[in-house]
Amino acid sequence: MDGNSLNLKQEKLNKLKELIPEAFTEDDKIDVEKLKLTLGEDIEIANERYVLNWAGKSEAFKVLQTPTTATLAPDKDESVNFDTTDNIFIEGENLEVLKVLQKSYYGKVQMIYIDPPYNTGNDSFIYPDKYEESKEDYLKRISDKDEDGYLLKEGLYRKNSKENGHFHSNWLSMMFSRLFLSRNLLDEDGVIFVSIDDNEVFNLRLLMNEIFGEENFIGQFVWKSRQNKDNRNVTGASLDHEYVLCYGRRIRGSERKLEQYSNPDNDERGDWVSGNMVGLLPEDKRPNCHFDLINPETGINYGKPKLGWRYDRNTMNRLIAEQRIIWPPSPDGRPRRKVFLNELKNSYTGYSSIIGKDVYTRNGTIEVESLFGFRAFDFPKPTQLIKELILQGSGLDDIILDFFGGSGSTAQAIYELNKEDGGNRRFIIIQLPERIDDRTESYQAGYKNIADICKARVLKVIQNIENEQKNKPELFDGKEIDLGIKIFRLKYSNFKLWRGDVIENDDDLKNQIDVFENPVREGSEEENILYELILKSGYELTTKIEKKDEIYLINDNDLVLALNKIDDNIIEKIIQLKPKKCLALDKLFEGNDQLKTNTVLQMKDAGIEFKTV
Repeated sequence: MDGNSLNLKQEKLNKLKELIPEAFTEDDKIDVEKLKLTLGEDIEIANERYVLNWAGKSEAFKVLQTPTTATLAPDKDESVNFDTTDNIFIEGENLEVLKVLQKSYYGKVQMIYIDPPYNTGNDSFIYPDKYEESKEDYLKRISDKDEDGYLLKEGLYRKNSKENGHFHSNWLSMMFSRLFLSRNLLDEDGVIFVSIDDNEVFNLRLLMNEIFGEENFIGQFVWKSRQNKDNRNVTGASLDHEYVLCYGRRIRGSERKLEQYSNPDNDERGDWVSGNMVGLLPEDKRPNCHFDLINPETGINYGKPKLGWRYDRNTMNRLIAEQRIIWPPSPDGRPRRKVFLNELKNSYTGYSSIIGKDVYTRNGTIEVESLFGFRAFDFPKPTQLIKELILQGSGLDDIILDFFGGSGSTAQAIYELNKEDGGNRRFIIIQLPERIDDRTESYQAGYKNIADICKARVLKVIQNIENEQKNKPELFDGKEIDLGIKIFRLKYSNFKLWRGDVIENDDDLKNQIDVFENPVREGSEEENILYELILKSGYELTTKIEKKDEIYLINDNDLVLALNKIDDNIIEKIIQLKPKKCLALDKLFEGNDQLKTNTVLQMKDAGIEFKTV
């Protein structure tokens, strides 16, 4: 009871929605075209075609196509084995991070696994929630900008309630831009797995068809995530499962049970199993496979099955001649064929669409509790499930990306798999520093955001495996395991940006001209500049870096960076190294135009591509 009189308009809309729900849009407005179609009016829908559309799709395109100037700054103090590890954790908003990684990791990731928000009505994620207002009004309304007036992405992080008029659209926009950018990072033979439940599985399937191609759909796997029935659901149905959608070329498949092969009759061709020879189609569809099968030695006629035989007469006669048929002693039996182990084309068979047998969400909760001593994260995915997917989608030396890192289940799964089989799988985990409710045990334990929990879990897993190596070395059999992690944070560029949109007077123009005189932001650290230039030059975050005198050698002599000093001696050293490229900060030539001119000419003569920043 709100104290207001009856809203006649809303009352009529409610009644109409009860009668014709299909005539209403996501935000409870009447779709006039759908209403007319429902009532049988003959109308023509403009641009009628099969397509997934939603409010804000065009804006989502703009967002993903807008380049970023952001960079990643290393945190060596929090990292473990920073200089030698190939495992990467990035703290930051995943859309911006995916943009930052485009140049360095394009086509280099073999597998992606993500466990995104399921859009249950209680999820929070980054999305724009008003499409009708101007960009300027929107930025003013959220009032979340940095010192230079740029929008802080975290300001868009909010709950997507079911009462929101763009409930599904917001989620689709959020997923679309991130999936689109992640596709660029996949190898041409790579695969992506996405966990989801019934709330958005149909929209996600259509979305991924559009981004990854319907022809690249591998499967919609079903995982029984709940061990016991849920009796709280008001519908009476206990939803005990989740899904994992998979797109790509192919997955590995399940290992064949080779222990089933044996050689009871000492066949010189080796171990074998019996295979079914019954056909698949009725006689009117495949008449050449419907015939009586007779044992030529005993004369027993086994007749023909209802669906005939799997092979025609010629093939069957060849199998008989090669003594590959197993004949039952009774005419009521069914002949089978020998399938020899040494004739298998591969040791894998089809991977069941029912996955994660006897592995439940509570297993993931137990894993986290055993590491932290309390329930540090709600509903973490069990590592056993992710291991199963990793084995299907990647090899021993591949890069695996998870840009909804959560509690870090993917990282733990990779460490443990490498421990088990000696692999050298590498991960890139991305997690937004999402704030934690200060009433939770995690917050009370000192973890202020989800990224803190993810990093802490990784460090605890590393420590556990290191303890195992010390106490039970026999389990490792001399295996070298990468037990490190490079930690990076999403940061604004170390370089000033030219902003013509803010020039309104002479002082503004003077400030912008200063960008060209000294483009490096005040307070920028040399190591942060180093990694920004590495990333924006297209090198991976794990690329070999060597500091020699006053210069940095990247990927041996592939690229040379001069960041703090330049003179004739340094230029001579660079030329002797014969790198493909050389980058130097423009400010190093300040007040010495002649040195800069000579450097350009000398580098050109030496065949070195030279640029200043």
